[in-house]
Amino acid sequence: MWFRRLRKSPWLSSKISIGLPAFPKKLAKSIKSSRLRIFTLFLAVTLGLIWLVPQPVRSQQRPRDAELTLVSFAVTKAAYDRIIPNFVAKWKRENNGQNVKFNQSYGGSGTQTRAVISGLEADIVHLALALDTNRIQQAGLIQPGWERELPSNSIVAKSVVALVTRPGNPKRIQGWSDLARNGVSVITANPKTSGVARWNFLALWGSVVRNGGNEQAARNFVNQVYRNVPILPRDAREASDVFYKQNQGDVLINYENEILLARQQGETEPFIIPPVNISIDTPVAVVDKNVDKHGTRRIAEAFVRYLYTPEAQREFAKVGFRPVNAAVDSEFSRNFPRINNLFTVDSLGGWNGTQTRFFADGAVFDQIQTALNRR
Repeated sequence: MWFRRLRKSPWLSSKISIGLPAFPKKLAKSIKSSRLRIFTLFLAVTLGLIWLVPQPVRSQQRPRDAELTLVSFAVTKAAYDRIIPNFVAKWKRENNGQNVKFNQSYGGSGTQTRAVISGLEADIVHLALALDTNRIQQAGLIQPGWERELPSNSIVAKSVVALVTRPGNPKRIQGWSDLARNGVSVITANPKTSGVARWNFLALWGSVVRNGGNEQAARNFVNQVYRNVPILPRDAREASDVFYKQNQGDVLINYENEILLARQQGETEPFIIPPVNISIDTPVAVVDKNVDKHGTRRIAEAFVRYLYTPEAQREFAKVGFRPVNAAVDSEFSRNFPRINNLFTVDSLGGWNGTQTRFFADGAVFDQIQTALNRR
């Protein structure tokens, strides 16, 4: 009641009429504004917490599993059986738990090359000779210049040619020249399907021309050796099986690493490393077209780089390959005799020249086989 009377007072009426009615509106507006600010702040904090809390959880979620296909020549399997699990574990540790599954294919280098060109979607190829890698490049699957992508011109492991004899060496095999003697049965793989066998052929040829002989003498010698070859297995592993398991032949021409691996598995036959020998250089490469199609380039490139680490090079050395890493080579030097006269394929004209001259259809090897088949 007093408030109503006060409002009727003439001297207060103007102030009251202006001030008192406005006061509750301002207060309401102020309260409403404060509530809005509080609500907005609460909403922002809540949304921030909702955003921030799950973020570390999402970032720690394991990436989708990856899959790589490795295609290699037969005698590398023992090395990759050790190398691949080490790489998979390392990649998983360093890449948020991502698993990598490897599909693997092993066989004769020439056969594997044809399979990749025909559609076997390899992400990585490790073949017995650069010629085979070049053929995949020429098919448009590998970019030119692949040799420069990795150390040592992309050569990842080496070997030399060795001669395995029967216990006690009853045929008294001492070196290359003994393989051409009458009554000596020689086991070697087929150069048309096996990279190992091409190295064997070139080692035979080079044993003459790199030791003072001429081209005709080399041809006569190689012809006499293949006259003593009763069977031509598809690859080095089959050649080893023919010699060790089927007990055929007096001497086996093979990779040094394959022979060292066989000794680890209980074989005891003696072997000879001829002092005139060829450096068997085996390259690795990423198959560009396939890794881009599969989205696996990053992992594939990491894997081939890993092959040059001391950890991986030791695994190659343990199964008989000569490492390309200098420190590891020194570490395993006792395992590998030094070769006094070691030559390379380049000294015989390079792979393009030797392929045309020796291994193409109708070339020297085919001519030798044709002549032998007529006898």
